[in-house]
Parts: sequence; C-alpha cells; structure tokens
Amino acid sequence: MRYRLSLLLLCSLLGGCALPPSLPVLGAYFPDWLFCAIGAAAATLVVNALLAHVEPPRRPGPPLLLNGALLLLFSLALWLLLFQS
Repeated sequence: MRYRLSLLLLCSLLGGCALPPSLPVLGAYFPDWLFCAIGAAAATLVVNALLAHVEPPRRPGPPLLLNGALLLLFSLALWLLLFQS
C-alpha cells in the first residue's frame, strides 16, 4: 500500500515536467493565458459598449463586479475553446 501511494505521488509530480503552454510570436514565446486575457478585455469592452445603449435602470450589477465577472468568463471560455485539445 505504501509503495502504491509513493508511486502515485511520484507520477503526479512528473506531470509538471511537460512543456509550458506558450505560443511563438515574432521569435518570442508568450503564455497562452496572455492572449486569452487580451481577447477577454476586448470582448468585455464590446459588451460594455452594447450595455451603454441599454437604459441605465436596466444595467446589471455594479460595474466593477460585472466587468470582473465578464473578464473571467471570456478568458476561461477562450482558453477552453482555443487551447484545450
């Protein structure tokens, strides 16, 4: 039993030896989350522009909470769509 636990622990630690998820851009490597954050910021700006045309009493929630939630939603959705295979 002890052997199996130590083997499981060793195998879980070896998972960190994989290459980091990054994309080459003009010779430099950038992490994939950076592209997702930039895309999420752009999508959040678009949603804010669309919500600006809605009547002010109908806008949902405080802006700081809404923008943070939208950034998180869009960045995780982009990461799942583009970088998970």
